[in-house]
Amino acid sequence: MPFSAYTLPYDQTNSFSRIVLDYLQGAAALKPFYAAPPTPEGLAQVLAVRRQKPVNREVLATVLQQQYAGMETHASVVHNIEALQDANTFTVCTAHQPNLFTGPLYFLYKILHAIRLAAQLEAAHPGSRFVPVYYMGSEDADLDELNHFSIQGKRYTWQTDQKGAVGRMVIDNAIQQLIHEVEGQLAPFEQGKAIAASLRRHFAKGNTIQQATFALVNKLFGSFGLIVLIPDSASLKALMLPVFEQELFAPVSGTLVGDTSERLAAHYNVQAHPREINLFYLEGDIRERIIREGDDFLVNNTALRFSAAEMKVLIQQHPERLSPNVILRGLFQETILPNIAFIGGGGELAYWLQLKDLFEHYDVSFPVLVLRNSFLLLEEKWQERIDRLGFSVGDCFQKTDNLVNLLARRQAEHPLTLNGKMEQAEALFEAIRSQASAIDPTLSAHVAALKAASLKKLKVLEQKMLRAEKRKHADSRRQIEAIRQQLFPGDGLQERVDSFLYYYAVYGPQLIADLYQHSGALEQQFTILPLSGEA
Repeated sequence: MPFSAYTLPYDQTNSFSRIVLDYLQGAAALKPFYAAPPTPEGLAQVLAVRRQKPVNREVLATVLQQQYAGMETHASVVHNIEALQDANTFTVCTAHQPNLFTGPLYFLYKILHAIRLAAQLEAAHPGSRFVPVYYMGSEDADLDELNHFSIQGKRYTWQTDQKGAVGRMVIDNAIQQLIHEVEGQLAPFEQGKAIAASLRRHFAKGNTIQQATFALVNKLFGSFGLIVLIPDSASLKALMLPVFEQELFAPVSGTLVGDTSERLAAHYNVQAHPREINLFYLEGDIRERIIREGDDFLVNNTALRFSAAEMKVLIQQHPERLSPNVILRGLFQETILPNIAFIGGGGELAYWLQLKDLFEHYDVSFPVLVLRNSFLLLEEKWQERIDRLGFSVGDCFQKTDNLVNLLARRQAEHPLTLNGKMEQAEALFEAIRSQASAIDPTLSAHVAALKAASLKKLKVLEQKMLRAEKRKHADSRRQIEAIRQQLFPGDGLQERVDSFLYYYAVYGPQLIADLYQHSGALEQQFTILPLSGEA
């Protein structure tokens, strides 16, 4: 299918925060909060630093080989895992929780962006290899955030009583039923049964969410050489023991990040709020905060309690029972990966900007922060509707009322503003004021009051004229609302709501190939991707 993508600057989409837009523009206020900008030069700078700060590649490769054991693995993935043992191999990482069936579209966009940037870096730095990594946030316990997805406006939700880390939750009959319902909705499309069969194969009853997500992502992106990493590993967490020990017995992260956040808050809203101890206790179906009480450690919402001596034994024998929160997650990632760039959404970049002092304290390389790519998938039938109304797709980023106003003004047979007439009225009142004040100067204020009241009534008349014209366009408004709901569901970006499943059912594997083709590396533009062919 032919694709012809075009882009918009992020600041024309009305969808991104000021801190993100300022970061993209290199605002001076943000420069103290990151190591290097998202440019070729910035990446080269961080690469040089990373070469001087090695990671334990042997442990990393061993864990990856264990996690891929028994998995149908593409040769390029095998090669990349082997390459990670070489000191001249580095990673480009993106991270996300295991949303059910991958959740919203941007899950795919983040991964494809990491793949694209890794390829560009490899071309720019001969002699070095760059491996794309999807770092799975499988320890996240916010089930309400991860248990749902939407297809063509229909929301599916996994109802379960399971607790704790979502990645460790077990696939049950409720998920099997969701797959059955999804297949019913997607079966009419060419690839509908195939993608449903893939879900059924990977999300088999008894598997965990992290195992199933691992398998699905590997199936979709293995041919690109993408490595999937589940950091919920005793061997990987053992590499964080010095940090864990200090966090528990002489914590500094809360103070460091708190101070950085205070400086950042002088200009922007801060995203993350540190605690004294930024670790969870993770065991079975428990993932709860660790709280210091005197010399003991309590696990929130449980009866668990550890003395200082018991906690020291626990972290040595069971480092997997410690789970970093948002403040320490990035430090863990950059401790175990030879990483130079992190691909994240606007919210992620905002909280990473709070972490630089923490990284410096632990002498860990701070990656280049790259805003993930954004796409608007535009099917041909919706492009045709936009064209018939005389709008561009860029126009559609405006609210419905704004679009109706534009349409009403454009199609009105008579002018809908009193421009010119208002100036004439002002001139008339000025002449009256001059004549009246010549007779009695005290009349000037009376005329000014009459002028203000009259001009206000003329403004009200102008609004009534516009509303009367808009009533003539009720059908057009319904069309605009339908377009906006399709492209901006719930008045938000499509990529934050819609699942990839519908688009894959219609367009098949070529969808991913073409998304990759139109994924930028460092261009930092919002991409509109027309999709041709009938659904």
